[in-house]
Amino acid sequence: MLVQQGKVIYVGSSNFAGWHIARAQGTAKARRFMGLVSEQSLYNLKDRMVELEVLPACKAYGLGVIPWSPLAGGLLGGILEKVKEGRRAEKDTQKEIEEKRPQLEKWEAFCKELGEKPADVALAWLLANPAVTAPVIGPRTLDQLIGSLRALEIKFDESAKKKLDEIWPGPGGEAPEAYAW
Repeated sequence: MLVQQGKVIYVGSSNFAGWHIARAQGTAKARRFMGLVSEQSLYNLKDRMVELEVLPACKAYGLGVIPWSPLAGGLLGGILEKVKEGRRAEKDTQKEIEEKRPQLEKWEAFCKELGEKPADVALAWLLANPAVTAPVIGPRTLDQLIGSLRALEIKFDESAKKKLDEIWPGPGGEAPEAYAW
């Protein structure tokens, strides 16, 4: 009804599994609807499970991918330099920092070698993925917003991509190849 009234033109999903996307697209096709145009998922260097099935489904059905939490709740934003400030000082955040400290140290050292801010590198990594349309960012200040634009200029060579995969390994590719053979 809302579609017929012109109130809904495009529909996207959030946190769907790959099979949800396939089912939604099949249902839409059967009803002669456009179907989903985008999927909003948790996706960043630390949280890469969507690489198994969600990203392949989005590619197959032509959906844009809109990652949320691209900085993993601030973990990928240079947290070791700011570890005692604001919400970073909270008990749960401190626990996660300690659990991930070896990776975070390698991550921040890698970003320093590149001469870039960790937050910008994390965003650039997402933007380098052709499946990604645009990450959802949450700058609190104008400086943070302007700084995020730097991510558009950062490019990775194969060596840098390999290093990022070593620091923040993904699931190993798309399913079922990632785990079945």
